[in-house]
Amino acid sequence: MTEQAARDNDLAAEVQRLRSSQRRLSLYCGGVTLLAVAGLLMGASAHRDASFDVIDAQRINIREPDGTLRLVVSNRARFPGGFMKGEEITAHKRPMAGMLFLNDEGTENGGLIFNGALGKDGRPDSGMSLTFDRYQQDQQLQLLGLDGPEGSFAGLMFNDVADGLRRPIFSADDERLAKAGEEAITRRVFLGKSGSRNAMLQLLDAKGNPRLQLQVTPKGEATLAFLDEAGETTRVISASDP
Repeated sequence: MTEQAARDNDLAAEVQRLRSSQRRLSLYCGGVTLLAVAGLLMGASAHRDASFDVIDAQRINIREPDGTLRLVVSNRARFPGGFMKGEEITAHKRPMAGMLFLNDEGTENGGLIFNGALGKDGRPDSGMSLTFDRYQQDQQLQLLGLDGPEGSFAGLMFNDVADGLRRPIFSADDERLAKAGEEAITRRVFLGKSGSRNAMLQLLDAKGNPRLQLQVTPKGEATLAFLDEAGETTRVISASDP
């Protein structure tokens, strides 16, 4: 064998050795990669908790493990419509940001909404409403505060609300009865501050007519008024009465 042939054989052997080493290295790297991916996946499955200092979002949906929507936190633009049994069945008609509460069945059962800005006339137009609904119906308890062109007031209201099993909100029967003048909600109690700045407790009958009204004016004048079905005052008791 010539010296050149020997050098060629040595070169070929070195190339073969490098190729074998490369295959072993590739297999090793592939194995390490698979193990790393598997570890990450297992870690993601075992540890689903996370901690954040700040979250910027337009809307956040909170769901049960089975996917049932329970709470929506949203800005004004992405605030949802009405929900019934997990389905969004009405369009968004509330130009406010806030939170929407949903029960175990994915049906709306209250919420918190709020807004506030100066109108084109330079007067404030702002408000806040926290409500708790009757099952498959509208609010039977509401905390409300408004400051708008027609004045300001704040109060807690208790309402008679239709039976949600017999008259589900958003149903055809609900719309038909509302158009016929039979409202699903009737206010029965108001406790708060009126637009005239009077502190007031007002009790209403089943038709929503005020029948008894206790109030104190900003000057401290306290009265107890009785009203008839037409809203006319029939008797007033004040601190100056004998």
